[in-house]
Amino acid sequence: MADVKEARVPDIGGKAVPVIEIMVKVGDRVEKDQSLVTLESDKATMEVPAPFAGVIKELKVKVGDEVDEGAVIALVEAEGDAPAAKAEAPRQDAPAAAAPAPAPAPAPAAAKAPSASKASGPVDVNVPDIGGKPVPIIEIMVKVGDTVEKDQSLMTLESDKATMDIPAPAAGVIKELKVKVGDEVNDGDLIAVLEGAGGAEVAADAQPAARTDKPGVAEAPVPAPAPAPAAAPAKADKPVGGAPRTPPVSFDASAVMPGNAPYASPAVRAFARELGVDVAQVKGSGRGGRIQREDITGYVKNVMTSGAAPSAGGSVAAGGGLNLLPWPKVDFSKFGEIEEKPLGRIPKISAANLARNWAMIPHVTQFEDADITELEAFRKKLGEENKDLKVTPLVFQIKAVVAALKKFPTFNASLDAAGETLTLKKYFNIGIAVDTPDGLVVPVIRDADKKGLLELAAELGEISKKARDKKLTAADMSGGCFSISSLGGIGGTAFTPIVNAPEVAILGVSKAQMKPVWNGKEFAPRLMLPLSLSYDHRVIDGALAARFAVYLAQQLGDIRRLLL
Repeated sequence: MADVKEARVPDIGGKAVPVIEIMVKVGDRVEKDQSLVTLESDKATMEVPAPFAGVIKELKVKVGDEVDEGAVIALVEAEGDAPAAKAEAPRQDAPAAAAPAPAPAPAPAAAKAPSASKASGPVDVNVPDIGGKPVPIIEIMVKVGDTVEKDQSLMTLESDKATMDIPAPAAGVIKELKVKVGDEVNDGDLIAVLEGAGGAEVAADAQPAARTDKPGVAEAPVPAPAPAPAAAPAKADKPVGGAPRTPPVSFDASAVMPGNAPYASPAVRAFARELGVDVAQVKGSGRGGRIQREDITGYVKNVMTSGAAPSAGGSVAAGGGLNLLPWPKVDFSKFGEIEEKPLGRIPKISAANLARNWAMIPHVTQFEDADITELEAFRKKLGEENKDLKVTPLVFQIKAVVAALKKFPTFNASLDAAGETLTLKKYFNIGIAVDTPDGLVVPVIRDADKKGLLELAAELGEISKKARDKKLTAADMSGGCFSISSLGGIGGTAFTPIVNAPEVAILGVSKAQMKPVWNGKEFAPRLMLPLSLSYDHRVIDGALAARFAVYLAQQLGDIRRLLL
């Protein structure tokens, strides 16, 4: 009888998210990797696949439930367990029968001989869990024939939020590379074939290693020697990264308005791309207008039977739904020498987010000056006493912002897409804009209210280095409540930062300058720090913003307040 196993939620970033759709019912037979449920976080929609083929015996969740990493979503009667167990049993239960036959004996010996690389089977290197969204390969660090160590980086992927390296699941020799720079890959895609130096034992261990990013997901045991030859051709026949790349980022603001943005999961979008379907032209039949695979196939059938050509989506050149003038086309080479340089991936994604935020959020910016003369003196003294730490003014700004968020909780909130519900947060995670050679990224310092100045200084140094070294993960850049963009180290007197949705405010900090300030008797030289507070005027009115900015300046002006 087949075993009943648990299908669990994989790594989703350590934060509970709601179930918005259940795609199966009790009694359904599912294939391995078939989608069971759909989860939706504040940043993405993701489908949880079946870890093995079988029959759904029980569903542990319903629509609306919030689940976290490792939560059981279903009980599945896995197929293939019983035959596998019986196949193994005769070799263990009948050693006497196996003894006269010389053939079975060398197999265990070869499996345990670390030096028998020729006897080892091929090890498939697959993409681990990267969030269910195709990402491009930007660098391949090995070539065919190279010898690699376990956990050595093979290639680098770059998503819209982070750069990540794919490690070797075992030591061995690169026998085949299945991808090239520029290809887009997704969870589970085959990227290389490794001849394990540790023999068959390494090859067997290497398979689950590629899935260690999915804790708690039970997998049906698969005999190592038998499936390997069958699985390799199947994956080799499927071109990795062969799907057409997504088109360049559009700056048509109408495409990101709440009523216009297509509501579809990454898997459905990928399916649509394979068929050449623009999801913006498809009407969703799922809950809340969500686009299903059936909607895509129905759309294609309709086009094929009607003979009508699919309509093109709104373009930047045409002005989209904003009725703008066409974007000017100029042959700049007529006026002199030019050089064309493609925009990097991070600036492209940032541009799309900024265009959406600027178009959808009614921005207002409040300006204020903070007297940081005493704060700067204390900071320098603190730095002299802790030479192993870099105590920057940003550390004090984080503490001051946390104090202001506690005083004015409306700033520590998020407005939903419909503009009807405001979520007030009881935690204090501060996003810090970091300038890197590849563009601006915003890692998050969590629970800033629970950390002292020196602890914040150490964490700020670590996360800044991580950003510059391209080591940030999606988890490092999620969960922010309020952002700080400091240009004090560069210059400027003021600027208008763009709110980082779904946050409702952002603080811009410019370069401090010595200015004569009237103290009631005379003008005295004081170090003044310019503050620029941009906010969402749908949530925050001008009076509240002014009070926040004044309170923030008071916190920075009196160092004793920050130490309370």
